[in-house]
Amino acid sequence: MSALFEPITLRSLTIPNRIWLSPMCMYSAASEGPETGVATDFHLAHLGSRAAGGAGLVMVEATAVRPDGRISAWDLGLWNDRQQDALARIAALIGQHGAVPAIQLAHAGRKASTGKAGSGGGPVAVEDGGWPVVGASPIPLQDGYPTPLELTEAQIADVVEDFAAAARRALAAGFQVVEVHGAHGYLIHQFLSPLTNHRTDGYGGDFAGRTRLAREITAAVRAVWPADLPVLFRVSATDWIADEPSWTVEESVLLAKELHALGVDLLDVSSGGLVPHATIVAEPGYQVPFAARIRREAGLPVNAVGMITEPAQAEQVLTDGDADAVMLGRELLRDPYWPLHAAKALGVQRNWPAQYGFAVGSRG
Repeated sequence: MSALFEPITLRSLTIPNRIWLSPMCMYSAASEGPETGVATDFHLAHLGSRAAGGAGLVMVEATAVRPDGRISAWDLGLWNDRQQDALARIAALIGQHGAVPAIQLAHAGRKASTGKAGSGGGPVAVEDGGWPVVGASPIPLQDGYPTPLELTEAQIADVVEDFAAAARRALAAGFQVVEVHGAHGYLIHQFLSPLTNHRTDGYGGDFAGRTRLAREITAAVRAVWPADLPVLFRVSATDWIADEPSWTVEESVLLAKELHALGVDLLDVSSGGLVPHATIVAEPGYQVPFAARIRREAGLPVNAVGMITEPAQAEQVLTDGDADAVMLGRELLRDPYWPLHAAKALGVQRNWPAQYGFAVGSRG
């Protein structure tokens, strides 16, 4: 039996295989008026096709817990009933195809109020339809970006509650897995790293202070999520900065242990995204060693990401014990049916959707 196609059980939830769709922003939500942040038919087709293609878990992209937490005006949100209802349709379709519906909850912090990635991006001023950005400390992303407003402790408490409220809505919409986005330079990551957290209160300074927001949000989400369903946390294992104090894989191991004690069931291990001057050596499987180390030293399940494109490569990650699942991003954009093609390559019998049987036949 291929390791990729073995089920995995987290709490009472059994996920049918270990090939999961990574959350990727599509910048395709409604962007104006009462429909702001609402998923569209694009999301229904996009996510439904990956479920039909055989992914065991399909995770909806970074979904903002409040309006100013969106990366762009075209991001998904989950702070009102319209957004919840649109996502419920998607969660149901994912489940109908035999995959587990999951959603990532996020706040962009100082990386908010930008244009669409791939269409110029860059900051969008308030007078041009953007909004004021917030962060751990008043440190802009780079030249030309706005200086974020440093969140007060009262505002931090509001953000924590916003994550919990969005988790409640996610559950009501039918999602079975919720993930807290603590990576890629967004708000939680901005608190974790000394590069972006210069606070002198209880949310800054030492490791305990810088990880406080991550722990409070995780605890708040876990408190409203059913005890029999899993909570995931995405972390950037390292900032990829060697010559100044930054977030490191050693700290990621320590954080993983604390999150596990708070009820996180699996750590989604990525890296980078905090600062534009990071030097990242990207090559096939380049982030797998971070996942392997956290799995080994922190003692909780992890998934691996990062230029995993070939079935044999993905299989090796699991058989080597480096991760418990793999998340594919760009490869599943290129080929929604990658899991079914991987099954054939690895000699595993998997059925294509019945509607496609006349095209696949014995060659499936």
